[in-house]
Amino acid sequence: MSPLKIEQGTSRHSAYDLRASFAEIQESHTLAVIVDNEPGVLARVIGLFSGRGYNIESLTVAETDHAGHRSRITIVTTGTPQVIEQIKAQLGRMVPVHEVHDLTVEGPAVQRELALFKVVGRGEARIEALRLAEIFRANVVDSTLQSFVFEITGNSEKIDAFAELIRPLGLKEMARTGAAALARGG
Repeated sequence: MSPLKIEQGTSRHSAYDLRASFAEIQESHTLAVIVDNEPGVLARVIGLFSGRGYNIESLTVAETDHAGHRSRITIVTTGTPQVIEQIKAQLGRMVPVHEVHDLTVEGPAVQRELALFKVVGRGEARIEALRLAEIFRANVVDSTLQSFVFEITGNSEKIDAFAELIRPLGLKEMARTGAAALARGG
């Protein structure tokens, strides 16, 4: 103990507590990475995340420039502000990467999720499932005498609300892809 009877790290406001107050803040960021469209590039980008223990919450890949052989990898990840900056810097140093955009901080962006729901039921439950699908503008992409498979797109809240309402009607399986994001022009 010090002569002032202050133990090291006893208070968040202690002079001895050198941790940054924002160090534990976790933020979700959507990164758009423009890469060469060639074999192995996706594996290298994903390897950067897994090799450093970063988590990918959502991943979407699509060719955006056929003539220029470029693709866009949209990644949703979570981390502290320092970790997000480190991820962007490391992505930017990779050879097949041409551009890295953080859509979360670059301005307004449109984000959508896609989910597939398999609902198994009979009688009134089937009719109610179809009513809910109509209200949420979900499409029936497969139908049997025992089940429906619904496809729904929208923001996270819409998908969650549909899942909660459809669960008691016989929800068996759910597949969900996360935020495909496009920056809006300004």
